[in-house]
Amino acid sequence: MSIGVPNRSSRVRQLIRGPRPEAVPALVGRACALVGLLDVAAGVFPRFRHSRMHTMAEVLPGALGPFAAALSLSAGVLLLLLAHGLKRSKRRAWRAAVALLPAGAVAQFTYRHSLVGALISVALLVPLLRHRDQFAALPDPRSRWRALANFVLMGAGSLGLGLVIVSAHPGRLVGDPSLADRISHVLYGLFGFEGPVDYQGNTSWTVAFSLGALGLLTAITTVYLAFRPEHPAARLTDEDEARLRALLDKHGRRDSLGHFALRRDKAVVFSPSGKAAVTYRVVSGVMLASGDPIGDVEAWPGAIERFMDEAKAHSWTPAVMGCSETGGEVWTRETGLDALELGDEAVVDVADFSLAGRAMRNVRQMVKRIERAGYETRVRRVRDIGEGELERIRLAAEDWRGTDTERGFSMALGRIGDPTDGDCLIATAHKADAEPGPYGDLKAILHFVPWGPDGASLDLMRRDRSADPGMNELLIVASLQAAPKFDVARVSLNFAMFRSALARGEKIGAGPVLRAWRGLLVFLSRWFQIESLYKFNAKFQPRWEPRFVVYRASGDLPRIGFAAMQAEGFVNLALPLPRFLRRRTSAARACAHAVAEHTMTDRDVRAAQAH
Repeated sequence: MSIGVPNRSSRVRQLIRGPRPEAVPALVGRACALVGLLDVAAGVFPRFRHSRMHTMAEVLPGALGPFAAALSLSAGVLLLLLAHGLKRSKRRAWRAAVALLPAGAVAQFTYRHSLVGALISVALLVPLLRHRDQFAALPDPRSRWRALANFVLMGAGSLGLGLVIVSAHPGRLVGDPSLADRISHVLYGLFGFEGPVDYQGNTSWTVAFSLGALGLLTAITTVYLAFRPEHPAARLTDEDEARLRALLDKHGRRDSLGHFALRRDKAVVFSPSGKAAVTYRVVSGVMLASGDPIGDVEAWPGAIERFMDEAKAHSWTPAVMGCSETGGEVWTRETGLDALELGDEAVVDVADFSLAGRAMRNVRQMVKRIERAGYETRVRRVRDIGEGELERIRLAAEDWRGTDTERGFSMALGRIGDPTDGDCLIATAHKADAEPGPYGDLKAILHFVPWGPDGASLDLMRRDRSADPGMNELLIVASLQAAPKFDVARVSLNFAMFRSALARGEKIGAGPVLRAWRGLLVFLSRWFQIESLYKFNAKFQPRWEPRFVVYRASGDLPRIGFAAMQAEGFVNLALPLPRFLRRRTSAARACAHAVAEHTMTDRDVRAAQAH
């Protein structure tokens, strides 16, 4: 299902086209990338410098005199690094290219007396200067971790490229050095020292200059990133959070995902009137919003315009994940972006929920079986739980997480038991006669965030892996049955991606395309919870509310999908703490806290330490 837009104003077209790289930045970026690749090839592979490509490669920026290999390699790497920033119209990349190209032109004329080489540099410089107004994008949010990431990535790349350089002269090698000798030679060369590998003639100098240039580039870029002014990644300030909470108090009933806007790893833009806001996070150059705008619907266009202006200023790709049908219509009408159905949200109306009937037979039998096994449930507001028990719930939720990283962005709050979230609901399952674990008799947890004054939206589900199957069904049923006590009339459960395709594809009469699409989704369900979440939600006979992804162009969808997977925690480019260390730390903290609270016996303490 898609949402169309019949009319688009000139302002809309300006907003749409603004973030997209113009023709000149895109062409200049591609030209720099091509020149960089040719320079790297000219510096690394000796045969390349004597091939038919030599005529063109030798006049490109970087092929300079007796230091041709090293300088060609350096210029090539720098141009490759700048190419992406130029394509995104980044001002800093433009400044660096403007400084690099004249230096290359001067070097061409001074060292090689090559007028053609100088003209090549000037030819690339002319469009940069002529269209300098198109390179105005502000830098992305950054932190000191970029320096460490650059050191690791550049170091690994330099090591790999260095091995190619060392091995690219087989006819000049003295003896037959082993792989260990070659790696040692690269490592020595990156730091400017002579290694164990010897060459005939002047090849030793060529290899040494090339490796030294790689090491110098790694050092310079790392030092630059470490000492440049820091612009931290997005964080929700206390003032922003207070303003968002005020908007949610007035308009939070409209969207079940509204409370998730209070994630503190998001940034926010407000409408000029302050009556609406859009929260977002920038991931891999994608400005990713989630859910509908917060606040008065009439003020949404102002917040959306601010969002698009911010995307244009930084040359980010705008996208919205999981907005409702109403939200998708407003986004597409105001910006001209397109919308595509992403899946469906399962919503249960408490007044209509019952375990009676044939449709609920499986859930009813499972709940009865678990209750006969000795499990009991408790549903409470966060503010009604003691701090000691709340801390154990936090630790258990962390320890029972099935992945090394916390997953969730568009439909996850990212915290549990915060004092500011007193209205959140926590459902817990307990088994008193079970062998006590590090968290006592606690066996499973469900956490719900408020959905206006009369609703709740599921945030996370965690359970002890040693507990009986069916803990989540037990707690959802307990929460729905306890909902009237908390004046909750609607409960939003999990989001089921591509739910309609799965449902239609298994029906009689489904066409071959739909069946093939469903087959692909079932196959992907081996790694992602696509079919399982749909079937789990369907157990509770919910009504389905469609959710949409809003995007600028079809070509942006792969990039948006990858950014969304990063934000949701399915793709983690960082290096997390090893799982066994994190689990030991969590168990130790739980043990220490329980001992302080005098809630565990000596035997329980030993069991927690063993865990």
